[in-house]
Amino acid sequence: MIRIGITGGIGSGKTYICQRLKQRGIPVYHCDDEAKRLMRESPVIREQLCQLIGNDAYIGQRLNKPAIAQFLFANSDHAAQVNSIVHPVVRQDFAEWVQKQSTHIVVQESAILFEAGFQDIVDITVFVDAPKNIRLQRAMKRDQATSEQIEARMAQQMDEDEKRICADYTILNDGTTDIDRQLDQLLKSIENEQKNR
Repeated sequence: MIRIGITGGIGSGKTYICQRLKQRGIPVYHCDDEAKRLMRESPVIREQLCQLIGNDAYIGQRLNKPAIAQFLFANSDHAAQVNSIVHPVVRQDFAEWVQKQSTHIVVQESAILFEAGFQDIVDITVFVDAPKNIRLQRAMKRDQATSEQIEARMAQQMDEDEKRICADYTILNDGTTDIDRQLDQLLKSIENEQKNR
């Protein structure tokens, strides 16, 4: 089984690319969605978050989002502490999810693929690229946010050039370049690479 990791900056269109892959019958594991689910459901995460933040990290069975947000914004080191609790559980959950799939290829979508070290649990990494102005417009429309708010979020992410260099492949999602053609080439290249190993 070939595990493909897909990443990209805010507004690059990672989810759109993953939807196109799903249409081809390739299952996709969305790290962000699964991390949110695991923060609600995992007893391991719950116990460790309560140790880190306090018992008010949860209200009954629900995550206390305001308390988590307050903790995260209180100190720049706090995000790394929360990530060190959540990311290992996401890694394990992804591995278990992969075991349940019957396809030749599976995909993991992660905005922080390289930052979280998730490139170690996939075979191939793909960077979804788009010009900054296009990404900005997409994110503003999607999130009903100002350009300043999106710019601030972009500034917190890993540099786009760095991601491009780290990735094995790049897909250009600028609204004009043919996506299906690029995906055909990507999948063909991956298949050929596997045959030649």
